[in-house]
This record gives sequence, C-alpha cells and structure tokens, in this order.
Amino acid sequence: MASTVTLDQRVCGALMGAFIGDALALGPHWYYDLGALRADYGAWITDYTAPRPGRYHAGLKAGQSSQAGWLLDLTLRSLVACGRYDEADFCRRLDEELFPVIDGSPHCGPGGYTSQSIREAWRLRRRQGLPWGRVGGYADTTEAAERALAIAVRYAFSPKELATHVGTNTLLTQIDPVVGAMTAAYCLILGLLVHSGAPLDERASERLLALVHDGSLPFHAVTVAGEQVAPAGPEALRGAGEFASPDALLTVASIARAARDPGVRIEPAWKVSLVYGMPCAVFHQFPAAYYLAARFQGDFESAVLHAVNGGGQNQARAILAGALSGAIGGIDAIPERFITGLERSGERLELARQVSIRVVEATRRNGDRW
Repeated sequence: MASTVTLDQRVCGALMGAFIGDALALGPHWYYDLGALRADYGAWITDYTAPRPGRYHAGLKAGQSSQAGWLLDLTLRSLVACGRYDEADFCRRLDEELFPVIDGSPHCGPGGYTSQSIREAWRLRRRQGLPWGRVGGYADTTEAAERALAIAVRYAFSPKELATHVGTNTLLTQIDPVVGAMTAAYCLILGLLVHSGAPLDERASERLLALVHDGSLPFHAVTVAGEQVAPAGPEALRGAGEFASPDALLTVASIARAARDPGVRIEPAWKVSLVYGMPCAVFHQFPAAYYLAARFQGDFESAVLHAVNGGGQNQARAILAGALSGAIGGIDAIPERFITGLERSGERLELARQVSIRVVEATRRNGDRW
C-alpha cells in the first residue's frame, strides 16, 4: 500500500525528528547505570529534561540541543544557503563558527560537550595548520552520520549523489573505512525512506544492493545474481568513499525481519540498548536505531522514547531513530509537544521546509533513480 505521507512531510519529519531525538536525550545523556538514570528521571522519560549538575551538558535547559544538534543545524544552514552541498562552505562554517569557540577539550563549546572526531579535527586544523582533507581521525562513532543525515535528506532523489556527498563529508572528520561504510549505509536507508515513503523492511536492503550491482553505489560486490565474480587480476585499489563490501547495506534487512518476527522479541523495546550495546560505536548505534524504527515504523513517539530510555549513548540512538521514524511517519506523526518544546523549532522547521522545496523540485525533474 502506497504511503499517504507526502514527500514534503517526510523531509520535514526526518530532519525535525533528528533535532528532537537529540534534545530529548540532552538531560539523561550517557547514563550507563540504569538505576542512576531511573533515580534521576523516573521510570519513564516522556519529554524534554534538563541535565543534572555535574552531568554532561550541565547548565543547558530542557529542549536545547547538544553539539550534535548544533552541527546538524550548521549543515542545514549551509545546504539552504548554497542550495546544495558545498564542501567549501561547510568547512568555512566550521572554521568560522565552531572552531573559535572550542579549545580541544571535551567539556567545551556549543552543547556543552565536543565529540572525539571534532576535537581531533580542531587539533590538526588549528594547532598544526593542516588543510581540510587531512584532519580526519579514527573515532568509531556516529558523529558524521548525525550531521550528514541532512545531506542524505537533501539528496534523497539521487542515491549516487547522496552516497558521494555523505562519503566526502564523513571523511572530513572520520577516515575509518568501516565507519564510512556504515555511515553511508545509514544515510542511504534514510534517503530511501524519504524518497519512497515505504516502511523500513528487508526490501530496503534489496533495493540498495541492486544499485550496488548496477554500479550506482560505491560498494564492492563479489557476487552478481548469486554467482561469484572472479577478477582477472588483483582487485583495483579503492579510493576515498569506495567501500570493500555492501554488508552495511544488508544489516537493516536482518534487523527489520527480526523486529516483526514474533519469535524474536525485545521487551520492553528500550532494552535494545542492552542487546546491541550501550556504547557510542557505530556497530552498537546503527543496529539499535534500525530496530526501533522498524519495530515502531511511523510511531515516532514510541521509537524515540524507547531510544532515550535505554540509557548509554541514547542521544545518538535517538537522533538516528528519530530521523528514520520521522521519515516514515512524516512531520504530522511527531507529537506537537516535541515540536513546541524544542528550542528554535520554528527556525529549524523553516530550514527543513527550504530543503523540502529543493528535494521536491529535484524529484520531479529527475524522476526515480532508486
């Protein structure tokens, strides 16, 4: 059955969903002791909360953004100002807006905490004077995905352009190829959901793998139509943004299948954090976000609140699940209290709508490239 959620609604839902997921987890961020989390915030967090004194992001208010939300905002503003992804403009904004107000330490800067990859880029850029393109580090987190998801939404009409721009943006701060592959895969899944209005199920992986086999996506496939491909000689060297395996694209199929299999249950769903892991690394965060979005589909509130209440790195989990669930259900599926309680929600919704105009125009002009 075709989705009744419009493309405009899906664009706005994905972007606002990410902002809301970030802000909902601001207070209870990085509680690895679930007893302490419940003691501070009760049995079930349902809305925005302020961080406790001495905790991460202390001093911020309920509904404000962490630095992940701040960077997502910066990326959106660049996309809207340029009308497209412009790497030079994005890097200029980091140089002029972010780097002057951080000092390379964790507890500093917008949002009250600066992530590992941004700290490393700041050190190499400001202390050693290296150019962009040589300041990426090996942080194994979802930091790039949390901002590049805006690029994925902007290029939801073109998987090839999406993968290219997300890949190059990721490499600015994170150069590990596994992180790059998993980041690109997440962004491609998000772009497909925005474009198609389809539910998150195993067919998403099937569509993406077909694009690998026809050469549209920069993942190396060793089989075609079930047959082994025997290279004539050594495998060609891969360049930046080219990935060794499409397995990152296949992850979501298994997780989506498990999410609807009555014989595979995670109850309550917040315990997905215990199944896939509470830490920050990509191999904990992306699977948990896929599970919550696939299990609850367009039920934005359930997906995001289970992400938040799972503890650990719940902020990344909520951002990623919020974008996916927002893409499926659209902006109208997001409870009004989450929109009105978000700081600068009106400005951010307007940015999302400006991106939506571009996406709708490009989709009409270019047709279906998926």
